[in-house]
Amino acid sequence: MTTIAFIHSPLLGPFTWSLVADALRQRGWAVVVPDLHCEGVEAERPYHQQHAQNAVKATQDLPTDEPVVLVAHSGAGPLLPAIGQQLPQSIAAYLFVDAGIPHAGLSRLDLLAAELPEAVPHLHKLLTSGQRWPQWTNEDLAGLIPDASRRQKLLTELTPQPLAFFVEPIPVFPGWPDAPCAYLQLSASYDYSAAEARQRGWPVIRLDEGHFHMLVDETAVANHIIQLLTQLAAF
Repeated sequence: MTTIAFIHSPLLGPFTWSLVADALRQRGWAVVVPDLHCEGVEAERPYHQQHAQNAVKATQDLPTDEPVVLVAHSGAGPLLPAIGQQLPQSIAAYLFVDAGIPHAGLSRLDLLAAELPEAVPHLHKLLTSGQRWPQWTNEDLAGLIPDASRRQKLLTELTPQPLAFFVEPIPVFPGWPDAPCAYLQLSASYDYSAAEARQRGWPVIRLDEGHFHMLVDETAVANHIIQLLTQLAAF
């Protein structure tokens, strides 16, 4: 059986994917939702290494002879090659959900400069002043996540990161992608990455609903994920 591993952004927590994961479990799918922060942060190791290794630890009890699908949201996108390379299981597919597409040696700030160039000067100034980002509030997310309980759970797991997190280069191994890829676009903010996915010949679905639509209509997001993975023959 193929297992779907839902990878949350390092700026957030596993609740991001919990509702979609539950929806798929109820249909009989094998699903795991790693916590990228489960081991804390070690100053001497790059952030991307820590987050990737924590994701891999969450799959250590899975059969090594059964494939895994990696599904990333938002800032988890650049981590997929590192996670996939470390997994003992084979990778059936990579699916990006409103997520950045990995580019060897680029930092998160580099990727953001391509995706949302107008946001970079303010973010860089904030980070170089010693502050962390994101600093989202309940009011900031009210329009994206109408349900107050879900919104509060997301904010409880919010993990603002310092400048070092955003400027470290993230490696991509030669030959990636080593499995089929697809893209599920939830918001206009990811037009750039969705366009790149089309240029690469990946299947793309665009919803125009909102960056956290998995916490608004988990059934719809689950349906589209299965649709894309079926197109890739990932099952």
